[in-house]
Amino acid sequence: MSKHVAVIYGGWSAERPVSLSSGTECIKALREKGYRVTEIDADRDLAAQLAAIDPKPDVVFNALHGRWGEDGCVQGLLEIMGIPYTHSGVRASSIAMDKMSAKAMFMEYDIPCARHVWVSREEIAAGNALPPPYVLKPNNEGSSVGVEIILTAEEEQNMLAREWTHGDGVMQEEFIPGREMTVAVKDGKAMEIIEILTGNHAFYDFQSKYVAGGSEHIIPADIPGDLRAKIQDCAEKAYRALGCRGIARADFRYDPKQDRVAILEINTQPGMTPTSLVPDAARHDGLSFADIVAWMVEDASCER
Repeated sequence: MSKHVAVIYGGWSAERPVSLSSGTECIKALREKGYRVTEIDADRDLAAQLAAIDPKPDVVFNALHGRWGEDGCVQGLLEIMGIPYTHSGVRASSIAMDKMSAKAMFMEYDIPCARHVWVSREEIAAGNALPPPYVLKPNNEGSSVGVEIILTAEEEQNMLAREWTHGDGVMQEEFIPGREMTVAVKDGKAMEIIEILTGNHAFYDFQSKYVAGGSEHIIPADIPGDLRAKIQDCAEKAYRALGCRGIARADFRYDPKQDRVAILEINTQPGMTPTSLVPDAARHDGLSFADIVAWMVEDASCER
């Protein structure tokens, strides 16, 4: 008898639209592979939604993105309920979603990071933090939600004049010019590096990620072998530092003028939409979308 997989997706975070897209694609893939699939558009009573499924699912495929689904909350619930699940566990998920905590772990493992500080909006307005150019990021959002690149003091003032909806605290990070690279890590082993070209977009923002044609993915990235090895090694170290499981994806900037690599973050619930990066890495390794989704299901467990 085929495994019964409950796919949880949607949810109520700022990344709900992305999660709906990821979940829809994964549901199709799992049915293509012959799994019994129950769809759950997660709400705040997810425990009741899961308990109502009869028979109990063998595995939960977690296709949620953003807060509550990607930050350890759902993972803890599934461990309490004793249901095996995909992707990383409570610890890795919670640390990865908290950008400042993740940066601290990366530095402990000597993984190069951009300079960064945790500041209030008032401190930025007073000029008491990093000078432009820099990047502002909410500490606990993904999919580039709320990210602002500040190149001049005038842009800084304009940004602060707008309503910031992601809390009083902001992660301010040195802006590193150059090239955008990403590496999926599968079961601790780095896959091929992808370079992301964003055209007219200043960086790999929400539109670049999820609108067809918003970015171009070059795989393998056209870089020297020693640089490839360095970035892949950093990705694997980041995966181990946080204790990730299943598939995660580490994002980097590379400044060729200074020959400088810096990790930006690691994503424990990488997107699985039609424009996402992990499916591209899988295809490069000879795995179809359905193959990589099935691998995640077979890799699932409790207490990850």
